[in-house]
Amino acid sequence: MLSHEQIWEAIDRLAERHDLTPSGLARRAGLDPTSFNKSKRLSADGRLRWPSTESIAKVLDATGASMEQFLALLPPGGTAAERTGERAQRLDSRFQPEGGAIPLLGFAQAGAGGFFDDGGFPAGQGWDVVEFPAAPSQKSGVYALEVQGESMMPLYRDGDVLIVEPGAQVRRNDRVVVRTREGEVMAKVLLRQSPRSIELMSLNPEHPNRTLDLSDVEWIARIIWASQ
Repeated sequence: MLSHEQIWEAIDRLAERHDLTPSGLARRAGLDPTSFNKSKRLSADGRLRWPSTESIAKVLDATGASMEQFLALLPPGGTAAERTGERAQRLDSRFQPEGGAIPLLGFAQAGAGGFFDDGGFPAGQGWDVVEFPAAPSQKSGVYALEVQGESMMPLYRDGDVLIVEPGAQVRRNDRVVVRTREGEVMAKVLLRQSPRSIELMSLNPEHPNRTLDLSDVEWIARIIWASQ
């Protein structure tokens, strides 16, 4: 049985395949541009809203995709939390941390390829470890980034360690780490997120704020703790 989350994620993937936002995909299909917005996927009282079969048919017609191709875009079964747990379990077996040890990487190295999977979880070789005041099982998939340089002053100094939780929900005013598809990694404050872009406030007042198209963002993860 297909889940609500799987159907919507397949629609998001179909949009990405055609270099469209969910709004752009809806517009191309002749639907209301807000039809596929994330805010429309739950009702005001929290009930799940499903895309209609008519909407899916129009999307397939507009993109030239077959139903088989659409179904191939469905993510693996299970909830996001379950998939996050599975990924974290693979992470644990890869790094095999002991006690409260979690993977550690410098910010300068984080922009290079091979250190993260497509969900922003640690992957590959070259990671160190650092102690974290909670067992990894209590915060699945967390890792640490070491601040290098003074670009995040006065909030974070050179040598400070930021604990990052990939897969956690991010909200306005959260401190986050963002990686772009070009490999730039930055720590900012999330000011606003829309279906098309995110607005980020710099931690250092000498650096400008940033606005990024979501299509240019590889992943965004919440900073949950800092060692200062």
